[in-house]
Amino acid sequence: MDQISSIVFGLSVLANLKFNYQSTMALEVGTKAPDFTLKSKNADGLADITLSDNFGNGKTVLLFFPLAFTSVCSDELCSVRDSLQDYNDLGATIYAISVDSPFTQEVFAQQNNLNFTLLSDFNKEVSSAYDVLFEDLIGLKGVSKRSAFVIDQDGVIQFSSSSDDPAVIPDFDAIKAALK
Repeated sequence: MDQISSIVFGLSVLANLKFNYQSTMALEVGTKAPDFTLKSKNADGLADITLSDNFGNGKTVLLFFPLAFTSVCSDELCSVRDSLQDYNDLGATIYAISVDSPFTQEVFAQQNNLNFTLLSDFNKEVSSAYDVLFEDLIGLKGVSKRSAFVIDQDGVIQFSSSSDDPAVIPDFDAIKAALK
């Protein structure tokens, strides 16, 4: 099979995949953000990151993504990397969250030169608390939905977006507008 035929075959397989989505609603604007402590990994080792440590200090953007090393997730997080100064200018801290291990996330961050914190929700508790967990995504149980939340310095959700389509990237303009 030549390269073009392989690509066409791969696209036809993807087009025919049946997604079994769990139908839930992400937490709504005005809701107190559930606090959490998750692991992050970098060259200095493992670190515990607690959401409420940001309360009183600035706004927080939570970006849930399905899985490291997938093309859409790489595109999404590289887009955030490339516009990180915009978020810094708006006084926001960015946390990207997936169910991958912190060790996997570290390599993913290194390979994509990500300059913000990735958090491991390996036990799926935070994705569940924010109602953004697929029950089943192409046979994988308990993967985070691609979702975004803006949390103000008082810990209240000011923006909430979640997609049942893992290929849909959040509206970054809307996220930045919510930070103003």
